[in-house]
Amino acid sequence: MRVTSLTALGIAALTALTATAGTASTGATPSDDAPATKPARTASVHGSARIHYVFSPDDDIRFTIDAEAAPYSRPLPGVPQGLPTDARGTVSFRHVVAATGLTATAKARVDCLVTGGGTATLTAVVTRSDVGPVGERLGFSVGEGRAGEPDRLGFSWGVANVDPEKADEQGNVTAPRVGTCMAPAPFAPATRGGFRVRHAGLPLQPADIR
Repeated sequence: MRVTSLTALGIAALTALTATAGTASTGATPSDDAPATKPARTASVHGSARIHYVFSPDDDIRFTIDAEAAPYSRPLPGVPQGLPTDARGTVSFRHVVAATGLTATAKARVDCLVTGGGTATLTAVVTRSDVGPVGERLGFSVGEGRAGEPDRLGFSWGVANVDPEKADEQGNVTAPRVGTCMAPAPFAPATRGGFRVRHAGLPLQPADIR
């Protein structure tokens, strides 16, 4: 994976913003019964739901997501410290076609997660599939319902993902690859079940891995 100049600038900015907190000298030492430091909040998405997909309204389509943030845990070429959006977990889905009874399933390994309030985007790399290539990165988004609205989910292959500026040898537009944490808006409402998004801000790079 080649890191773009924009990504490199972002990593540089994160590094520049990271500062080691100084400790004031008071001449006192912490007592043995001093409260432990509260662990940092960790972003996550968990849940399972059947969703309504407008282009296949009669089909039974279900997603299960178990994703946890794991910042700076996945070294990449050119970014050996990893990224603040690194994550782990799994996404699995099952699609039963009403017209034929055909069932397709897949499972993917989460590699990126970012949250904002009750919404999240994440990506996962396919590890097992009946319908698509293993190793493909897929994008997902989750939105918790508010004021009686249902939870919603988006998935990268459910909307048009094309690059109008590029074409294949036959002149047809091509579908770009899904990058980390890239996903469409959560467009499909949950009709059963739901998801819980736990928000946490993106952490600065720890001093011990700078």
